[in-house]
Amino acid sequence: LIDFWNDVRQRADQFNQGRTRPWELLQYGVLDVDSGGDGMHIWAEMRTGFRLPLDISPDEMRFVLAEIAESHDVHLTFGGGEPAYRAEKNSPLVRAFLRAIRAQNGKPGFVVKTGTSDMNVVGPVWHIPIVAYGAGDSALDHTPHEHIVIAEWARSVAVLANALDKLMT
Repeated sequence: LIDFWNDVRQRADQFNQGRTRPWELLQYGVLDVDSGGDGMHIWAEMRTGFRLPLDISPDEMRFVLAEIAESHDVHLTFGGGEPAYRAEKNSPLVRAFLRAIRAQNGKPGFVVKTGTSDMNVVGPVWHIPIVAYGAGDSALDHTPHEHIVIAEWARSVAVLANALDKLMT
């Protein structure tokens, strides 16, 4: 199992050569490891996670992992598997949010996030404009330091109301 994982890491690191931005990288990690035995047989299990860049589909990733597993005595099972998704930045929805943010004296910016969100799930299926917007520092998402300032939250509610109003009129 360790040799299998080392081969996966080596393959991912080769893929990542020359890539520097987080959303271009094939990100990987071990989520947990368990092992045991009954006196006759021993077993080990590893649960891993991958954040895929736009140019690798979940099916391609499964194929590569299965290919690596063939040279090791490893059985694979897969769960999840959402493709990376990047929404169009020039749409009526985005323009409404940009205007609404500026109306609240905010400075809009675009952030490319990695990981799975509603955008990954519905964006490719619905083929509609989609944005992620909210208060807080997105660099702190899912960290022990994640927090929200109530004044920012109130301003984000005003931005959302303004953007929706602009879209409805």
